Amino acid sequence: MSTTNLPLSGARLWDSLMELAQIGGTPKGGCNRQTLTDLDSEGRHLLRRWGEAIGCTLTVDRLGNMVLRREGRDPSRKPVAMGSHLDTQPTGGKFDGPLGVLAGLEVLRALHEAAIETEAPLVLINWTNEEGARFSPPMMGSGGAMGIFPEADVLALRDSDGKAFGDELTRIGWRGDADPAGLADLAAYFELHIEQGALLENAGKDIGVVTHALAQAWYEVTIEGAESHGGSPMAGRRDAMMAAAPLMAAIEEIALNAISPAGEPGRATVGRLTVYPDSRNIAPSRIWFSIDTRHGDPAMLARMGSEIRAKAAELSAARGVAITISDFWQSPLTPFDNALVGRVRDAASRLGLPHMDMPTGIGHDAVYVARRLPAAMIFCPCHGGISHNEAESITPAWAEAGLRVLADAVLATAGIAKEK
Repeated sequence: MSTTNLPLSGARLWDSLMELAQIGGTPKGGCNRQTLTDLDSEGRHLLRRWGEAIGCTLTVDRLGNMVLRREGRDPSRKPVAMGSHLDTQPTGGKFDGPLGVLAGLEVLRALHEAAIETEAPLVLINWTNEEGARFSPPMMGSGGAMGIFPEADVLALRDSDGKAFGDELTRIGWRGDADPAGLADLAAYFELHIEQGALLENAGKDIGVVTHALAQAWYEVTIEGAESHGGSPMAGRRDAMMAAAPLMAAIEEIALNAISPAGEPGRATVGRLTVYPDSRNIAPSRIWFSIDTRHGDPAMLARMGSEIRAKAAELSAARGVAITISDFWQSPLTPFDNALVGRVRDAASRLGLPHMDMPTGIGHDAVYVARRLPAAMIFCPCHGGISHNEAESITPAWAEAGLRVLADAVLATAGIAKEK
């Protein structure tokens, strides 16, 4: 269903993004609106006011997920959903998350302004704690709603100050009564998001048609050797750091050489590192670090894990240290719904927007939703691929392109009934 006559306003979307960005705005032009803080509550209240001003009804579930609903002609039909998140990293940007929420709001505003009724109801979702900056792991609101995380476990999680998720949700006034599992009963879900990479910008494309999410495997590595004085002879040392360094270098090489039949390499990151005893003049006896591996081919991802373990065994023998690699977390290759992906692709073509098919290597609420429901993602470019950074930026034109593709795909799924 074309949105040619729908009065979508890229300018209104941009103004809304800028207004929201003032809540938790940072001196460097970014946002610090972490989940379940007073600033998160303030942003939620703004979204509530905007939604209720156009006749939407709000429900909030026990995990704090906000759901703004616009009724359709046929209330027996399952709703078609749009959404993303309003929470940010401590030094986050203006667009990671809010773009998807406020673009969905603009679709609802335009329908209200034109008095257009859809066949199916529409809902707009602000998922709780997508970022995982304060409470880890990320994507708790969508993961809880889709049955991936037990609700009680989410509510019991604590931040670095020992404050419980459920207590903080209650404190800021956003712990609702609705059952989160109700969000697993949607007809479809669409999420617009910035790419958080530079592929679209480098290719000169306005739209990324996201076909799947990469498989992921995370590990924790512990290397145990023996402490040695910095002035002692090098021979015979069991230096955990000198085993860790070549293993980390090998992890990057293993990822780059894990080429799938389609020509896609792997991705690997060592993101956290602890050293014991952490003294300038002592060769460490213990090193701990994390590994995050990702690939679009599950077989290649498994091969990466095997090669990392083989390299660890080689270094263990050569250096006289014990190396333990433990599985920490896995996420399967997650395809998005073919029919919905096709509607996104068709919308970009119909609107004359340069586009390309691509995966997401980053977790999003849509990835968890896609495990239970038909879901699709739309990417728009961001300058230099910079994200989770106060310098994160996009153009109004990119935001509007994503908005128009979102609206087109959503209305093609929900159907337009008639003018009220």
